[in-house]
Amino acid sequence: MDYKRTKAPVTTVTQDINNLDQETGNIYETVVICSRRANQIALDLKQELNKKLEEFSFYTDNLEEVMENKEQIEISKFYERLPKPTSIALEEFKEGKIYYRYAEELPDES
Repeated sequence: MDYKRTKAPVTTVTQDINNLDQETGNIYETVVICSRRANQIALDLKQELNKKLEEFSFYTDNLEEVMENKEQIEISKFYERLPKPTSIALEEFKEGKIYYRYAEELPDES
């Protein structure tokens, strides 16, 4: 998914709990679903950023030689300005774009 084109807010927005738990019927289930999706999004963004920054990396023996590359800084700033993974996950949940399922319940042993 293209996280750069999301409609998620960049700043923190107060959410109405009554609207969030309508689909699951339980606010805690909604929080778990969104937090797991936010972890997936954060991992994807981190991997994408690291892949782009690898192009600029070069290895030297001297740790004191740190070269700053303007393009590398601009890429990092771009990713910092993106909405946070939790905001993206909440927006996806509200739009119904997150697929989730419940684990099968074990039968009673009574």
